[in-house]
Amino acid sequence: MVLTFASSALIRGLFWFPEVAVSELDEAWELALAKAEASSRAAGRTDISEYLALRSSNDLIRKTASKWLLGIFSKAAGEANRAGASIKISTEDAHRFKVGNASMVGSRLSLGSGVRRLLVEVGWPRLPRDGFIRGGGLACSNIKHLGIKPANEELRLILSSHGVPRWVVQGKHGRPIELHESNVRNHIAILLDDLRK
Repeated sequence: MVLTFASSALIRGLFWFPEVAVSELDEAWELALAKAEASSRAAGRTDISEYLALRSSNDLIRKTASKWLLGIFSKAAGEANRAGASIKISTEDAHRFKVGNASMVGSRLSLGSGVRRLLVEVGWPRLPRDGFIRGGGLACSNIKHLGIKPANEELRLILSSHGVPRWVVQGKHGRPIELHESNVRNHIAILLDDLRK
């Protein structure tokens, strides 16, 4: 589908955002998308309504996959705490971070143990000025061990050939490899310094 200037101007005209708090922005965005999709269908603009339906579907995939990724790290930290660790867990919404030249907007999970800190950032570009994700990803994530740069990893959310979302580790392994729970446990072990003993 090709969006022309006229159709993109129509999309812009369908959206009106009052001043809302960041925590309400997602709800306002979903409401505006639904309203714009209904208006474009009523106007017979199936190209715009199909684009907006795809956008809404992708946003749902992004949100679900982001919650899963942050949840699996939180779960692993909780399991470590039940086994005697003392990991401090905190989250930050409306977090901005860079991946290449693009700005991602999302959440950050911070896990701390003594002087060590593990940050899990997850997000995607929200506005045209934020740029785009290279390689066709839906979202990006950074796993950062402060002070242990070789342990850092960059993830990209992709859809498999069967349409299933999956997080893949980029870069240092050659071709992208899928993230598994064992990778998450390894990051928690690095945080706790269990791999160096």
